[in-house]
Amino acid sequence: MTLDKSGVGDMFDAIAWRYDFLNHFLTLGIDNLWRNKAVSLITAPKGSSFLDVATGTGDLAVTLVRKKAPKKVFGIDISEGMLSFGRKKMGKLGLSEMVTLTQEDCEALSFEEGSFEAVTVGFGIRNFLHPNKGLSEMYRVLKPGGEAIILEFSRPKSKLLCKLFDLYFCYVLPQIGKLFSKHSSAYTYLPDSVKEFPYGEGFSQLMREAGFTAVEYHPLTFGVATVYKGVK
Repeated sequence: MTLDKSGVGDMFDAIAWRYDFLNHFLTLGIDNLWRNKAVSLITAPKGSSFLDVATGTGDLAVTLVRKKAPKKVFGIDISEGMLSFGRKKMGKLGLSEMVTLTQEDCEALSFEEGSFEAVTVGFGIRNFLHPNKGLSEMYRVLKPGGEAIILEFSRPKSKLLCKLFDLYFCYVLPQIGKLFSKHSSAYTYLPDSVKEFPYGEGFSQLMREAGFTAVEYHPLTFGVATVYKGVK
């Protein structure tokens, strides 16, 4: 299933109320460990400014605050529904002054060139209509020497694990997602988007084409997810 930007925004608006619960439930809570690993790769000093692209409800933004003591985190997303729940979360956590969440096109950022020490994306870049544009924009808004950290689903290299992964993602996950989110297609879109999106060396090459150097990637949990790092 292929969606345009409006379709992606509408879909995430519709499932925003169950998004956090399903993220943690469907990954057995491992998604929090993945975010911690991703953020651990950032070498920017305390007091830096960070941009979290496709922030959703802000889980990765929260991890950035807790692990990296930044001056400010800006989180942007195309879905106002997700951002609305994210702002409530920041309020409950006392982070409303530290984390600013705004609706914005991830492929046409409003920030000036060289604004951030690090840019992050957590499970969002596969939803971009043009990932190359998104990567180029991330590169543009980074300061020289700044880092892009991208966490995304991938596929296990083991044939057996890959079959189990497909069984869960294509059959079990959509049914659970539909049951709890009351959305007929959102959790069918998820496995389809993962299958179609490049990972490992394939995605690393996209980062290089956008200008990033010293690109590296680290498979997590047998390759179910992968974290990428590139430097401007």
